[in-house]
Amino acid sequence: MLWQRALIALTLGPLALYLVYLGEWYYFLPITAIIILATYEFGQMMQRMGLHISLWILIPAVVLQLLNGQWPEYQLFGVLFLVSLLVMLAYVLWLYERRLSDTAPMDWMAMMGGLVLLGWVGSHFLRLRGVETFAWQWTILALVSTWAADSGAYLVGKFMAGRILGRHQLSPRLSPNKTVEGYIGGIVLGTAITLTFAYFLKLPWLPSLVLGLLASIVSPLGDLGISLLKREAKIKDSGTVFGVHGGALDRIDSVLWSVTMAYYLVLFIS
Repeated sequence: MLWQRALIALTLGPLALYLVYLGEWYYFLPITAIIILATYEFGQMMQRMGLHISLWILIPAVVLQLLNGQWPEYQLFGVLFLVSLLVMLAYVLWLYERRLSDTAPMDWMAMMGGLVLLGWVGSHFLRLRGVETFAWQWTILALVSTWAADSGAYLVGKFMAGRILGRHQLSPRLSPNKTVEGYIGGIVLGTAITLTFAYFLKLPWLPSLVLGLLASIVSPLGDLGISLLKREAKIKDSGTVFGVHGGALDRIDSVLWSVTMAYYLVLFIS
């Protein structure tokens, strides 16, 4: 399992960073495809929970927000966010009136949650790559900081915590394999690797330190949030597109928040 994880990571990781560097359509199309797939997986999980959501409404609404992230100068897409919310409301009201759903309020909340998480938050993959200065460098740093923290937590928790520090579960109900020791190891290694990459990317060290700490400390909440959905849906992974790494939603659950935090950090220092 470890070697399979490492092989996939060492293959797809550099490819993803290269596409970030290229930017434009080379970056926009793969990111859009991954988020569309993640949205589909999200919808499948909601349906497994007994909720009634329409992917025919949710996926186009998410895509409109990704287009807004790629071309933020067109304010029309912001208006379409409001339109998307109203269409979702109309859909669940129709379900309720036709007695097609006994969970209409939760159906509505689930669809709006998917739009906000994968549409608005997800659009920051593109917003960050579109900043005026050091766009590809900051995008790469946001990705690397999350991957480094995740890998550090996995390695420390699996191979060091039990033998040296003991094992104290971080979230027994949601993710029994996560440990406090691994979490701390992820913060240390994630921040250190972030600063190392920042040096070679010629990015300022203080904002890079802040990003490394934020990605290491906060982003695991995204992973636990999706773990909550998967546990309620009674599935192990959101999908199988990345083999032992799970589905598209499994791969972006933490980095969604890292790129968003990086975007607003860059706006602040600018």
